[in-house]
Amino acid sequence: MLDIRTFGPQGGNVLYKALAHPVAANALVAMEQAFAGQTLAVYDPDDTARTLAALYPGLRPACIYVHDTEQVGLPDGFGGTKRALVDLPHTEADLVLALSFEDEKMRTRLDGLLGSRTLHTLAPARLPDSMIVTGRPYLDRLNFATNFSFFRDDGRFATRLVTANYWSSYGAENLRYWMQLYDHTGQIIANWEQKVEDPASGIIVDSSEVRTRFDLPAFTGQLFIHVLGARGHDVVKYALDTWGKNGDQSLSVTHDANAWPSVRYATLPAPEGDEKLRVWIQNSHATVIPKGAITFNPMGHEDHRGVDREIGPFETYAVDVNALFPDLTWPAQLEMRSGRHLVRPRYEIEQRGRTRIAHLNVERDNLRPDPAIKAFPPSLGRGFLLPFPILDPKHFESFIQPNPMSESLETLPVRLDIFDENGMQTASHFLGNLPRDHSTAIALHDLTDRPGHADLVYDFRDGGEGDGWLHALMRYRNRESDHAAETSFGAHIFNTLMTWRSEPQSYSGPPPGLTTRLFLKLGHSELRSFCCLIHPASIEGTSKSETVLLLHGADGSLIAETTIHIAPSGSFMVRPHELFDGAHLKRAGEGGYVLIRDLTCRLFGYHGLDNGHGGFSLDHMFGF
Repeated sequence: MLDIRTFGPQGGNVLYKALAHPVAANALVAMEQAFAGQTLAVYDPDDTARTLAALYPGLRPACIYVHDTEQVGLPDGFGGTKRALVDLPHTEADLVLALSFEDEKMRTRLDGLLGSRTLHTLAPARLPDSMIVTGRPYLDRLNFATNFSFFRDDGRFATRLVTANYWSSYGAENLRYWMQLYDHTGQIIANWEQKVEDPASGIIVDSSEVRTRFDLPAFTGQLFIHVLGARGHDVVKYALDTWGKNGDQSLSVTHDANAWPSVRYATLPAPEGDEKLRVWIQNSHATVIPKGAITFNPMGHEDHRGVDREIGPFETYAVDVNALFPDLTWPAQLEMRSGRHLVRPRYEIEQRGRTRIAHLNVERDNLRPDPAIKAFPPSLGRGFLLPFPILDPKHFESFIQPNPMSESLETLPVRLDIFDENGMQTASHFLGNLPRDHSTAIALHDLTDRPGHADLVYDFRDGGEGDGWLHALMRYRNRESDHAAETSFGAHIFNTLMTWRSEPQSYSGPPPGLTTRLFLKLGHSELRSFCCLIHPASIEGTSKSETVLLLHGADGSLIAETTIHIAPSGSFMVRPHELFDGAHLKRAGEGGYVLIRDLTCRLFGYHGLDNGHGGFSLDHMFGF
């Protein structure tokens, strides 16, 4: 496992992103090569050494020096103890490396302690000035608004990344998307910048256009994205469509990766009898993933089966899950132990000539069951709930599978509350106090004959524990076309005036989150977009929503708007081609989108594309 720190009070995630950035990686790999065969004394002012050595093993220190007197004598994580900085002149190491990007500051601080040794710093790994925000500290999070995306274009599939310039609402100007494309071997095959000049404009990165522009062969790899000039926050959000070419009927959608690596991932379904399941391993770092470092196991069982080969820097490799577990079938589920080598992986299911792609979710290693969840006051009502659509049972099958999503959770005491589109509860179904290794999938179309949605909620009538990280996988299938789609998400507290810790969450700002700003892309070619918009309600007695749908053109201009009202615990199927005039949609053009705004409540939605022939995609939406 990579011993890296991605979060902490000193901004560990920023430090990790600064060290792992591909531009920094070039310099740090060169530093590894230059220092080869020599011992390294490291001055570590900000507890950086373990993360650096995990990402770049050639920079492993022989000894570590610190200026904090309380740290002197403590284990250094490399088999020794931390030494006092004033003892640096007596080091037996060949080289001195100060783990700071501030070269001049380090040279001033360490002058007189080096003797005849040359001082090295992390300055060669700094991003160029053109990529950072003037006037901010180098390790400011806005300098590292970065993310990865699965990206593919070949004879069968194309991909398209779609988002909007939401940064302009925070005052960003002169925005640029810096992108670097890797093929399956981890080699860079394209690098470019995309200027975003218009506020609120749509943003599209199309794999076929990129392939043509750079005259590329077929590729399946990953796209690294760095938003230069970001404001407001450092989260790079997008939707990623994948569709078949040359007669292939595949269509699916997934979304942005978490920009930090996790120890484990879950929400991975075992394959059905006629499905082929592969997990795309995409190395997020410039160091090799060792053979066997990534493993899979049936949820709740210690039967670990590893990836039987090394995976090179930034390489993409498809793991054949059927081959690893030939006797394991849905509704069993798996977890992936990734050792912090990659950000959120995707999985791809091939069944009866079509494929669908979805993502795994972070399984928390820092979360424990919390007795307080069992004793919520009436002001929090049903507390945590996970809302998800029930598509019209006349035409669709809808399934849900609850997923354990923290390492310490052993039970899942849950219930389904089912509502029609008007917010009327039509059924409630207690699933029981499920064990961690359960193989349960519930067919919603057998519990109701109406479209609407259901909430997965905690129910402790038979005991069990809750950790507030309640997740589930949702799977849908068109009865006529046999086309399927799936997504997964986690629970929140919705639309209560009273708060508990960070809940109800807000798209921006502190809790309670009582407003909505959701992005719904428009379709392209014969594909039309839709979203199932849900008004989740942890408590009863709240009012209908006052939801405004704002149609924006690709250039960000506001073209038209309309208002809808959704009852608490109700839902509404938003289809832009039914709600807006055709001339307005044509004017919006490719790259246009609908911004869903509500100042009275927080809505949640699931979006997708429909090809008009029974093919569809579906995933949860993002807000900003």
